Amino acid sequence: MSTPVEEALERAAFNADGLLPAVIQQFDTREVLMLGWMDREAMRRTLTEGRVTFWSRSRQEYWRKGDTSGHVQFVKSAALDCDADTLLVEVDQIGAACHTGTRTCFDGDPVEAIAIDVQGGR
Repeated sequence: MSTPVEEALERAAFNADGLLPAVIQQFDTREVLMLGWMDREAMRRTLTEGRVTFWSRSRQEYWRKGDTSGHVQFVKSAALDCDADTLLVEVDQIGAACHTGTRTCFDGDPVEAIAIDVQGGR
């Protein structure tokens, strides 16, 4: 009989490079912190060890968030999206999530976009 982690690993649709994007979100505020890449082993480690592990595409090695910076991500929950090709990991982030030292990787370079009101106006 397989475990829930093994079942999730079997369902996960890794890309041609064997990777899956992982969106990291603060569990209580819902703030999107960062996006990283996981291969099967990084996903397994994340789901079984309680700390987020990524695969570094540039260094070609595993890295566990916070091991060198102290800015740790403790796993609260995880879910595959409807196509099983993206993993959402809800975490309790300690310190900055971004390697630049900011809280998130998305607060330093805003992009202007047209906002549509739900009533149909701009």
